[in-house]
Amino acid sequence: MEILHLMVPIAIILVVIAIVIFFWAVRTGQFDDLERQGYSVLLDEDNEQPKSAAKKQQKQDTTNTNEANSKQGEKHTE
Repeated sequence: MEILHLMVPIAIILVVIAIVIFFWAVRTGQFDDLERQGYSVLLDEDNEQPKSAAKKQQKQDTTNTNEANSKQGEKHTE
């Protein structure tokens, strides 16, 4: 019976911690859009590239644009 003097306060502390975590999750928007994650499994997103590939492609496009601009500048100076 003496264990109840220890178990009851521990249980109350755990419940209070769980309530605090729940309210933190609600306040930070964890439950704002519950359906989007479910639909993301069903929808194909083939046109999106991974971030590293997108950055690589952007750098390549910038380089190609700069080369094209420099060639046009050379043609105009001649």
